[in-house]
Amino acid sequence: MPEKRLTLNSEKRKAIADVFQTHFELNSPKYELHKKAIADYNQARTDMKVMAETVVRYHQPQEDVDTIRSMIAKYNRSGGELYEDNCFYFTAPPRMDTDYEGNPKETIDEEHVKFDLSQDFARSYYRDEIKAKGLNPDFHVALDNNYDKRSPSYYTMESQVNKFTGHETSSNDNKTTMSYRDEWEKDFQLTTIGSSYCHSRMFAVDQDTFKLFKSFNSLKENVIMAHQQLYSHVNSKMEKLKLGLKSYRYFDQAKSLADKLGIALNEGILNESSSMALSVYSPENLASLLEDKVEQTREEKIAIARAVMQQQQSVN
Repeated sequence: MPEKRLTLNSEKRKAIADVFQTHFELNSPKYELHKKAIADYNQARTDMKVMAETVVRYHQPQEDVDTIRSMIAKYNRSGGELYEDNCFYFTAPPRMDTDYEGNPKETIDEEHVKFDLSQDFARSYYRDEIKAKGLNPDFHVALDNNYDKRSPSYYTMESQVNKFTGHETSSNDNKTTMSYRDEWEKDFQLTTIGSSYCHSRMFAVDQDTFKLFKSFNSLKENVIMAHQQLYSHVNSKMEKLKLGLKSYRYFDQAKSLADKLGIALNEGILNESSSMALSVYSPENLASLLEDKVEQTREEKIAIARAVMQQQQSVN
């Protein structure tokens, strides 16, 4: 008797889509660009911490800090103010500009540099770690700034991701474990003379140094932008794939598509997870829509995909 074909349902299609999505992400050139953006930021962060400390200590020498600390020990708050900070304002040399009436005026440009971990940046920087936790690091990117699309599931995921990165806490949290946010707060702090109000302290630098601090902020934005581009690239593929999967009734159709793309797909993933029959979504045509122009060989793609599948199966 001929072997019975395995029929697909919505749950099985989702399990199959997850395998394809993992493959698309790991083989996407946008994934490598995202990793490079993080690496570039990390290198610049190391350099900028040294530069920030050099600038701050030039304007506020250590001996002045020590003097105020001794005065505080003797006179309490009357002795002065010191604050441990990772937030700084740097100013460029004055330049001539014009006001709204066309009159000449002197302008001083400012650059706000923070060595903390903001929410949006955390979701991009720790994207892989968030995914490994079973959470969705792309929930906010998917809105594409259309906040009318926010649903109850959006706020649920926002809360879960924020708790993971340390941007949301509760009385039940383990206070002995440092979150990512806590680690960044402790990573770099300078003793500054003055209050906790960051904008009250302006550190003048030369034009070249100002440009370096400005470039550092751009590298942080590049991490967020690379995350957005990765999501858009993979999501465009997934939209085509999901339409195609809806037209597939049997597992062997999805398997045929996976084989053409070098994706390791077997029936085991269906056991682990609990008509638009348009010709464009045949395995042959859909494969051509989903392929990337990358330099990896088919054998390399298969090896990577199989390694990912084995890792997923070992976790499950």
